[in-house]
Amino acid sequence: MIPSYIKLLENNEFPERIHEIEKYYSDGCAICPVECNIKRDMGETGQCGVSSEVMVSSWNIHNGEEPPISGVRGSGTIFFTGCNLKCIFCQNYPISQLLHGEKYTIDELSDMMLELQEKGAHNINFVTPTHFTFQIVKAVKIAAEKGLHIPLVWNSNGYEKLEVIKLLKDVVDIYLPDMKFISSENSDYVSGRKDYFVNTLPVIKEMFDQVGLLKISSDGIAYRGVLLRHLVLPDDISDSCDVIDYARSISSEMNMSIMSQYFPAHLAVNDNRLKRRIFKEEYDEILEYVKEKKMENIFIQEL
Repeated sequence: MIPSYIKLLENNEFPERIHEIEKYYSDGCAICPVECNIKRDMGETGQCGVSSEVMVSSWNIHNGEEPPISGVRGSGTIFFTGCNLKCIFCQNYPISQLLHGEKYTIDELSDMMLELQEKGAHNINFVTPTHFTFQIVKAVKIAAEKGLHIPLVWNSNGYEKLEVIKLLKDVVDIYLPDMKFISSENSDYVSGRKDYFVNTLPVIKEMFDQVGLLKISSDGIAYRGVLLRHLVLPDDISDSCDVIDYARSISSEMNMSIMSQYFPAHLAVNDNRLKRRIFKEEYDEILEYVKEKKMENIFIQEL
């Protein structure tokens, strides 16, 4: 299966796509729903904490994703510094909120992709990429010109701007978004954004419209589609049954990953509601609901 971005390259459509994305970035950053409207190319920083210079905390072959993403050779993950959410439980908070990472040029970012491909990665997996959308698409064009030919994974928190996601059509092959909450009260309490769901709802639908159900090759490796992730939190702060209902409203065959890996990190260690792991009974209750709703394309984790 040839990734869609190869066709964009062959049809010389990348320049126009990059120009359209730049409109949400250069005149005052509005690349995500926060719309900080700051000049990142002049060194200003907003909600995500980073300027226009690409910052990467690590890039490597990763075997810890869902089986169709990691496969047997691993996923070529690039972990970007910064985040447009401020989740108090974030397990990657040194990267997302303390901004650990190194600066790289766009050419160096493209070289990362090519090196990960050379190492045998099944895909290039952009982790928390939203705030660097413009720079990533520019780097993909350069890498594709140099021979990049494996699928691209957009591994995000789901808090995206719909108009920008529309511009990723035929650039991204696999969307791996979170759906964290439905309740605005819970999303504000945990992530600092009351508008999480109202933005994420149409975004997930757009992703699905672009690439559809997860498509897996005969050797078990995903090459296109949506895999929706949901992390179960203590005391149902994650609105899990409502999230499952929403996913099912898009498609009863929606591929979902129901994750049990929560543990208290960052500010959650002192939070009365979040300072414990989830109980087995809590997770089992969600799995029973999935079964009741007859959703079968589900990845689960052992507690």
